[in-house]
Amino acid sequence: MKAVVMNQTGDTGVLAYVTRPDPVPGRGMVLVQIAFAGVNFMHIGVRQGMAWNEMPNPKILGVEGAGRVLAVGEGVDGIETGQRVAWVYAPGSYAEKIVIPAASLVPVPDGIDDKTAAAVMMQGLTASHFATDFYPVQAGDIAFVHAAAGGLGLLLTQIIKLRGGQVIGRVSSADKVAVATAAGADHVVVDTGGNFVEQAMQLSGGEGVHVVYDGSGPGTFQGSLNVLRRSGTFCWYGPVLGGPGAIDVMSLPKSIKLGYAVFFDHIHTPELLRARSARLFDWITEGKLQVHIGGVYPLSDAAKAHADMASRVTMGKLLLMP
Repeated sequence: MKAVVMNQTGDTGVLAYVTRPDPVPGRGMVLVQIAFAGVNFMHIGVRQGMAWNEMPNPKILGVEGAGRVLAVGEGVDGIETGQRVAWVYAPGSYAEKIVIPAASLVPVPDGIDDKTAAAVMMQGLTASHFATDFYPVQAGDIAFVHAAAGGLGLLLTQIIKLRGGQVIGRVSSADKVAVATAAGADHVVVDTGGNFVEQAMQLSGGEGVHVVYDGSGPGTFQGSLNVLRRSGTFCWYGPVLGGPGAIDVMSLPKSIKLGYAVFFDHIHTPELLRARSARLFDWITEGKLQVHIGGVYPLSDAAKAHADMASRVTMGKLLLMP
């Protein structure tokens, strides 16, 4: 089978399109033919040496995708050959085939195509965690969403709107305003230098927002603190761009609540994974959630997908097609 590996840490030049032996499913495992694999910022972090350092190189990148079951190992119940499935975390997904624990798979309904299923898993479950679990948005709440035109930001905006909230989105360029607005953002702020506080305060009536979702790195941390109202909630996420450094808890203003949100805590059992994935699929089939795919690349062009994502010029979800 073909796969994309990283031979060492570094820039996109460390990625290679190679031939690997086809994997064989052991007990409790399932062999899947991958239709599409998701591209995520965490993969850039892995490539740069920020994670998976315990795994020797060369290693196959990717964790998320959708496809069709080719074979099942012993002890697997409820999954059949030919069934369409998706997954949110299975290392080695930048490939034509992968062996995945049966408990990590979710069935894909007939009304959801493979491309959509692959595109919604990680970012959809992350957005679901942020808006329904970490901070359950209530009707009338005002949320500030950084990177509102990205794959996660677009889904998060829609889920906030489904729950009756209002969204102030931040994007990095004027050409991203339309897509953020189409997702339901009530207001969109264009900013690259962290100068969004004044506009956000004006748009929230001078009180500040109830919750801010910030995965944009340390450059926006102080501004995100400043846009919160009293007793507001700060949802920090995404390790790739770095953290804000040491924090004096007693210096946090306005009785705010600050936390680091990780999507695994939303789906920490197979039952929760299936239930919350099914809810996303239901929203899609009911027309309540639109998945914006910003680009589909041949698997062999994974390096270009990484470069495009890092440049911040893309909008929506990026996918690889073996």
